[in-house]
Amino acid sequence: MASGKEYLNYVLEQLSGLEDVTWRGMMGEYILYYRGRVVGGIYDDRLLLKPTASARAMLPDAPLEQPYEGAKKMLAADADDRDLLTALLPAMYDELPAPKKRK
Repeated sequence: MASGKEYLNYVLEQLSGLEDVTWRGMMGEYILYYRGRVVGGIYDDRLLLKPTASARAMLPDAPLEQPYEGAKKMLAADADDRDLLTALLPAMYDELPAPKKRK
């Protein structure tokens, strides 16, 4: 099942307090970037984030879910908590890998 553009727009609105949040559509789902680094994505209308140490600390009760079959599990985040989300992405930033240079 693909994610809806409406849910993407809702999540982006929740993150509107942050600068440099971008996205890229990929096979019916959406990858989310913060300051150029992948923080997670929207899969089947669920906001899933990379399970960094900061994310685990700030979302201690968040379940781990697979975005798609065969993928590593990610933390399911509550997209309704704007304050938590806008604090979470900057906290995760230093733990995320830098983008790979293109050849």
